[in-house]
Amino acid sequence: MNLEEVVDVEVSPELSVKELIEIYGRVHGFVAGHLYEAIKILDEMLYNTDLRFLSFTGNLISTGLRGLIAQLISEEVFNVVITTCGTVDHDIAKSLGGKYLKSSFDVDDSKLRELGYHRIGNIIVHQNHYGKLIEEFVKGLISDLVRMKNVWGVRELLREVGLRLNDRKSILYNASRHNVPVYVPGIVDGAFGTALFIQSQFYDFRLDLFKDMKELSDLVFSSKKSGALIIGGGISKHHTLWWNQFKDGLDYAVYITTANEWDGSLSGARTKEAISWGKISTSGKHVVVYSDATVVLPIIAVYLISKKRE
Repeated sequence: MNLEEVVDVEVSPELSVKELIEIYGRVHGFVAGHLYEAIKILDEMLYNTDLRFLSFTGNLISTGLRGLIAQLISEEVFNVVITTCGTVDHDIAKSLGGKYLKSSFDVDDSKLRELGYHRIGNIIVHQNHYGKLIEEFVKGLISDLVRMKNVWGVRELLREVGLRLNDRKSILYNASRHNVPVYVPGIVDGAFGTALFIQSQFYDFRLDLFKDMKELSDLVFSSKKSGALIIGGGISKHHTLWWNQFKDGLDYAVYITTANEWDGSLSGARTKEAISWGKISTSGKHVVVYSDATVVLPIIAVYLISKKRE
């Protein structure tokens, strides 16, 4: 065992992000050490993989992280996205002018309901800036798409969505223009999916989920090495891990989570549990960072984008 001494640190007011990361490495204790390790793993992943997954949950897109995640895609730090229908919902709504407002976890939800607002943590959005915008968008989208064909894979459908959005901070806009596939296995679990279902009652429009599964399996089996930054839990986390088990598991994996493992949930499961399933390689490099993504993802993103540009 190679033991190093913990170093007491001081900071300069002119500190750069890269210097801050090195300070985390010297501080080491608790989350700081895990964050430092995560950044070093992701740095190595950039140079040693041809398949790099970015997995995240839709709640993040209601925050200002939406633009940062779109930038990680446009900078081609990651080349595959797996996420939830909530991401599609918020991305479309914001692209069409929906206003998301700063609020509080302690606001009166009954009052918000009276005023027509939905709450996502300490962010609120009016129903006119959410569901109605998405429904009208999908109406026009489906009438266009059925002129081309009647059966669509989710990934190719979302590419068409991105091509119709004109917002440089949009995730789907950037993914479509940089040929980064976006997979949403739970596409019907949200406003966008519900609007698709409603329009399918008026048009001969169908989704082919197996088409996405074939694409993902081809991506995994044709890759040499794979890595993933997995933010949050649920279906987006599981789908990322699930497909990689069929080719010896991820070579690099970083989880950012606030969930605990003691209830046996997938959301709270640590990286070491995935090894038992073959979802992360026994020789893979991996770490869990217990933190709110709104705090640590900007630090990670600055480092990765700067390294990618180098």
